[in-house]
This record gives sequence, structure tokens and C-alpha cells, in this order.
Amino acid sequence: MRLITRPWSARSLGEGGGFGPDDCLLGEFRGQGPRGLEYATLLSGVVRDTSTGLALIPYPKRDHAGAPKREGFPVRPRFGHDPVTESEKEGATVLRHMKDVLARIQELEEALEDPGAMWPRLREAWKRAENEADPRMAEIVRQARRMQPVLRDLEKRVRRVLRRDRELTPLDRVQEMDRASMVWLSRQPGRNIPERAGASQRILATVRRENFDTLENRVLHAYARLAVDAARQWIREHPSAKSSARYGQVDAFRKSCRTLARTLADLGVAIAPSSITPNYVLMQDRSYREVHECWLRLLLRRKTEDDLWAWQAETWTDFAVLAIILAIDELSEAELVAQSPISWNEEAAGGRWFDQDRPIAVFWLRDTNRIVEVQARPEKPGALLSVARAHVALRISDPSRTDLPRRVAVWTPHAMRRLVLEDCVTEAATLLHEIQPLARTEVLRNGLIMTPARGRPETASVTRGKVAVTAIALGPAGADLAMGFDAVRDFVQSEILETSE
Repeated sequence: MRLITRPWSARSLGEGGGFGPDDCLLGEFRGQGPRGLEYATLLSGVVRDTSTGLALIPYPKRDHAGAPKREGFPVRPRFGHDPVTESEKEGATVLRHMKDVLARIQELEEALEDPGAMWPRLREAWKRAENEADPRMAEIVRQARRMQPVLRDLEKRVRRVLRRDRELTPLDRVQEMDRASMVWLSRQPGRNIPERAGASQRILATVRRENFDTLENRVLHAYARLAVDAARQWIREHPSAKSSARYGQVDAFRKSCRTLARTLADLGVAIAPSSITPNYVLMQDRSYREVHECWLRLLLRRKTEDDLWAWQAETWTDFAVLAIILAIDELSEAELVAQSPISWNEEAAGGRWFDQDRPIAVFWLRDTNRIVEVQARPEKPGALLSVARAHVALRISDPSRTDLPRRVAVWTPHAMRRLVLEDCVTEAATLLHEIQPLARTEVLRNGLIMTPARGRPETASVTRGKVAVTAIALGPAGADLAMGFDAVRDFVQSEILETSE
């Protein structure tokens, strides 16, 4: 497999080369896919009777990885720990960006509850995300609302048990003796019990003591500590939302959980491991059952983040596809005439939360009489898209004319650090210009690059002959989202108007 750092790049890393944080982790192969490497196939096509494929290689979960070499990447901060080193601080910034992208994707799940108004509802949610003072919904936010009364209820009645123990007890307070106590008493010197009790007048007897170290309380302790870490991380990621109601709820929940954790520690309650089997109380007591369910969800979030960290380039592609669909849907003349079923996954698989058929959406533009298809990871991309290594595309056609359909290549390059847009558009335009002789049954002259802004939203364009490429740096929240989405909307309008000339 030939390793490349950009989807439009003609240069490869070469033998022994390694990826860095400025690179897109991609590979191109012919024939069957390579063995012994972890990758996801983005695009499979046929060029001049030869099967080709574009592969995505995951980001390392540690600061280095095996074949292919991936070195110098920012370290993902440990859960519940504030970043200290520069690498951890950079990793925390990347993690926050990843979570914002994930939040925009997960808003699709809520929009799917009303399929008839799915895209308008999603657009409203994204509009709210442009205001960073109104922080995103997250699992810890939901639990801060739901679990406060539950924890207050449990604080008043932390479950305890009476456990039997043996200790030296004054004769007048002995209530129970077991076999071991009686054996001990029989071995003491004396003719009767007072003589056997000795000068202290104490004998070994069974006593009952209150004990709070039960399985359900261990789960409660583990949940309280985990919720404190999750809440602190969420607060750290939303410094501009201090005046919002959600911020206040999460902060109050963090303090409540911290107090509860200290109380349980003082009572001698241990911390439950994640592999416990729930007992009767955890299954039947309503409050303890809710604690157990929420604890499992937070544990699942941590596991999910590991997978998303490795495959966040796939999540970015889904974000870019949704942005294009929303931009087209906003056109006054656009009418959604077809949409593939979207299947939401319970857990992210390879960085992807939903699956759909191809194309994902088809629009009819009434005034310009154009059909626009949004194609994401097409099954039959054709020679032009395969050579261009673009796994997203727009297909624009005029049903009243016999002209060849026109495609717009859409690249969604993702790297840990911001790409230089001027270099991207120049190299991509060069590639589109070189592949024009392959155009037989369709036209592919223009391209769009959608890449993370990393706090600097901007656009860049270049024209080379009949080929034009535009690059847009956008983000999932705040000004990055507002300015970037405006640029996507402008590109879609200009592209459709150009094809109508």
C-alpha cells in the first residue's frame, strides 16, 4: 500500500517513512487490500480495469504506534486529569474539537425522531451551536438533571447491613455466641463462666456492627468519583458558558458527587470494579438501579472515546456531509425529493454513528431545473472520483437536457493540526487538471475541500484553466461553524448557478 499524506497528493511517504500530526493518514492500494494493517476502506473503484482503493489509517491512541509509523502525535489526556505537558494540552484541544464534532453528529439522532422535519430540526440545532455560551448537550449534562434528586434520596438512606463479628465483650452485654466463641471459652481456665472471664470479666462473643461496604454502595462510590471527573472535564471544555444554566447544573452536580464520594470514603466503602455482577439491590431498588445504569453509561463513554479518537477522521467526513446537505436544503428553490434511510447505531463503529444507502439525499432545484445528489462513500464512484481519491461528491444533472452529468469532488481531509489552504487548493487543482483525459461519461472539473478550522475559519480558491477548487476551513461550534457554514452555502449556490449557465 502506498502511504500518502493528502488525498490529492502525488507524493508518497516512501519506504520507512512515518506519519506525523500534520498529515492525513491515508493509503492507496491496487487489487486486494493489504493484510496485517489496521485500516478502513473509504473508496473502492476501478481505473483502467484495475481495482483501486483508498484506505484510512487510525490515529494512534498513544504517543506512537507500530506499522505504519505514527509518531509525534498529541497525547490524549487521561480521563479525570488536567493536562500538564504541551502534548497533553494539544491533545485536550483535539479532544474538545472531536467532542464538538460528535455533538453535531449526535444531534442527528434527535432530529430522526421526526423524519418529515429532520433537516430543519438539525439546522436549528446547529444554529444554536454557533453560540458557544450555550454549551452542547452531553451525557453528563443529562445526568446532572436526572441524578440530583436520586443522589439526595440515597444520601438520606445509604444502605447498611449488620455484620457479625467476634470480640471480647463484657459479660453483662453478651447476647450471642457462636461455635468458635464457645470453643474459645471452653479453653479458658476456671470452673465457671465468671472465672473463665478473668479479671476483665470479658469473653469472646458475637456482636453485630453496622457496615456500609456493600456492593451497591461500592457502585455508588465508583459512580460518584467517575461523575466528578466527567463533570470537571466538561466544565474545562466550556469556559465561555459560565453564565448558562447547563454550566450551573453540571457544576452543582460535580460538587454534590464530590461530597458524596468523601462521605462514602469516610464510611469505609470501597470502589467497585467495572466488571461487577449486579446484586438484588442494584436491580430492584429504583435509586440504586438508576445509579448503576448511569455508571455503565459513563463507562461506555470512556470506551467509545478511545474508538472515536482513533477514527475521528471518519466522524469528520459525516459532519462535512451533513453540512453540505443542510446548505442545499436552505436554498429557497431546493426540494428534497429522495432520501436514503438513515440507520442510527447504538455505538460508534469505526468512528461512524449512522449508516445510509447511496445517495444520502437528492434535491430538485425548481427554478434552475437541476437534480443534485449528495453522494457519501459511493459504491461505484467511477474512474474520475477514484483517481481523484474523493469519497464524497455532488452529482448535478439537468433532466431536460442530454448533457453529461457533472460531479464536484469533495475532499474531507482531517489532520491533528491545521492544513495550509493555499497549498491544498493548488495541489488539488493540479490533480483535477491532470485527470481530465479520463472524462468519458461525466464531467469533473471543480472540487471542494472541507477541513477543520482549528480556530481560524477561512476560505481559499484557485482556478487552473477550466478547473476550480475551493477550500473551506470550518469547525463544529462557535464562529468556526457560523463562518464555515456560510462559506459552504455560498459554494453550493455558486456551483449550481454555474452549471445552469
